[in-house]
Amino acid sequence: MFQEKDQVAVLDTLNKIIEYELAGVVRYTHYQLMIYGYNRIPIVSWLKDQAEESLVHARRAGEMVTLLGGHPSLAIGPLLESHNHNIGDILRESLAHETETKNLYYLLLSQSEDKSILFEEYARELIVAEEMHTDEVNKMLRAPGDIHPFGA
Repeated sequence: MFQEKDQVAVLDTLNKIIEYELAGVVRYTHYQLMIYGYNRIPIVSWLKDQAEESLVHARRAGEMVTLLGGHPSLAIGPLLESHNHNIGDILRESLAHETETKNLYYLLLSQSEDKSILFEEYARELIVAEEMHTDEVNKMLRAPGDIHPFGA
């Protein structure tokens, strides 16, 4: 499967993924508590779903760590408290966090290519999920009727 130095790098990346996904659980849980206004109910529901998805992703990464005989991290990734709680700020913070997490999955893919189909497919599956999620957030950040990606 992996040579020793490659396995060490993969385990490091997987543990960073766990940490970032757990940070996502904390972020989305916090965000859902800070939403007010007319659209609160659907936004809170969406944020709850994101927190649950992040926890599932952290668990899956932990399973991959133990598959390799490693020890899953107990740390949590970076948490930003901007104290800006309007929905636009929350979504921009979410987009930045999800992009960083997605980049970790891309790193895992590059580390496992031509070494492990299992890890390649796992990375690809999570990249698809993260790409879809960042696209969803990007669309939520657009003004109604704006077809151009946010920030473009």
